[in-house]
Amino acid sequence: MNLEMGEALEAFRAEVIAFLDANVTPDLVEAGAKTTSVFAPFEQAMRWQGILAARGWAAPNWPVEHGGAGWSAEQADVFAQECERRGLPPLLPHNLKMIGPLLIDLGTPEQKAKYLPGILSGEDFWCQGYSEPNSGSDLASLRCMAVSDGDDYLITGQKIWTTYAHHANRMFLLVRTSTEGKKQQGITFLLLDSMDLPGLTVKKTIGLDGFPEQCEVFFDAVRVPKANRVGAENDGWSVAKHLLKYERGGGSPGPALRRRLAALREAAARADDGMGGVIADDPAFQERLGMLEADVISVDYHFRHARGGGEPAHDPAYPSMMKTLSSETSQALSAMMIEVAGLEGLPRQLDALAVGANSGPLSDGFDMVAMPYYLNTRAASIYAGSNEIQRDLIARIVIPA
Repeated sequence: MNLEMGEALEAFRAEVIAFLDANVTPDLVEAGAKTTSVFAPFEQAMRWQGILAARGWAAPNWPVEHGGAGWSAEQADVFAQECERRGLPPLLPHNLKMIGPLLIDLGTPEQKAKYLPGILSGEDFWCQGYSEPNSGSDLASLRCMAVSDGDDYLITGQKIWTTYAHHANRMFLLVRTSTEGKKQQGITFLLLDSMDLPGLTVKKTIGLDGFPEQCEVFFDAVRVPKANRVGAENDGWSVAKHLLKYERGGGSPGPALRRRLAALREAAARADDGMGGVIADDPAFQERLGMLEADVISVDYHFRHARGGGEPAHDPAYPSMMKTLSSETSQALSAMMIEVAGLEGLPRQLDALAVGANSGPLSDGFDMVAMPYYLNTRAASIYAGSNEIQRDLIARIVIPA
């Protein structure tokens, strides 16, 4: 990095620090500390997105003409570093890292004008209607039907594991519009303008960690205009694959993993090993912690390298590779957190985990989040396409038939 670039980056860092000092509130920091999955507490995450959107910083990876910040990769790193230092909650991915980029790439001019402003500002929140009972990893077998009715489709069927559907006011989803040919050929990608449409029902699902993060969504002849279709009828599989490159590789988990790794190291330095010392002094633990740190650094490096336009950004196997590596790293990290928390991490403290709760944790904040984070990461190797599926895709790309 030359001196001129370094000086410009330091000036930008000063601008970021001043902005964060003026806009970060205690409840945002609390929400970051109590985030136990990929999805931060909804109210605080969306308010933080609105604050960033007003400054023009909500979607740094978007094109400037659609509201992007116009940052270099180095500037994006500086901003991520300063947010990490404050422990701020991550922005929810469905809006800014999934449906927004998809519509920028494939949406009609009318769809971009209608939806992008609300996606960027956080006025709208979109959920994703993909998985169904018996159609998870084999998503192409989905059966939720959309029957043509003049200028509309009538949707009947069910979606499951629909994250934050109970908070959403819009949905993007895959439906079956034909049973002819291969199962991938009869799928269509649609946009729902409301979660209050006649015939649409949302039912919350309580996860192992005790939180209603996932939902079931039922459709009973729900009417959706054909103008809300992205891409051609029966070509939704191609649209979905385009979106998946953003879902699996469009955002970096590095800052969150680094923050949790630092918390793990601090907790191990004070956790009793039962033999008059602390866990951090155990050579075997030190070795495993070092290996975990190497994996975290690797995940962070590869995401940053790709964001900067490096070779991985153009590798078709990259999204699957990074989804697999990042999910398995988060699982290994959460397992070590449980090991360090020990018995103190066993109680389920749902009341204390609520932002603004009057009741504090039974021991400390690390112990409070260890178990729900561990339970939530058990699904990390399943959602967004199971890791077995990802390895199969990688093999097909790297070793073509």
